[in-house]
Amino acid sequence: QVQLVESGGGLVQAGGSLRLSCAASGRTFSIYTMGWFRQAPGKEREFVAASRWSGGSTYYADSVKGRFTISGDNAKNMVYLQMNSLKPEDTAVYYCATSPRRTGVTEPYVYDSWGQGTQVTVSS
Repeated sequence: QVQLVESGGGLVQAGGSLRLSCAASGRTFSIYTMGWFRQAPGKEREFVAASRWSGGSTYYADSVKGRFTISGDNAKNMVYLQMNSLKPEDTAVYYCATSPRRTGVTEPYVYDSWGQGTQVTVSS
């Protein structure tokens, strides 16, 4: 099992930036894909971004493409989500997650380890 702890959430004005961090521990050798999801009140959890743990291919939801960047540091077992040009509709609890699979990276069921989430609130 992989343990994940997110940090970096907070309150920011529209147009601002935040950088979320996710620290991974445990069986990190089993990670193939890392991802970020978010869940707003009354809505289902939705895919935000994903990347190979070893680097390379990245995937983004259309709603965040060009504004958010996912990255990782294997040596430190860290995953990041840089969020720029934030909008009020980006307000949600953000979760990092890891998967041993290489396919279906936009689907929550593919991921077997999840963090506790960090709140991001964007004011207008």
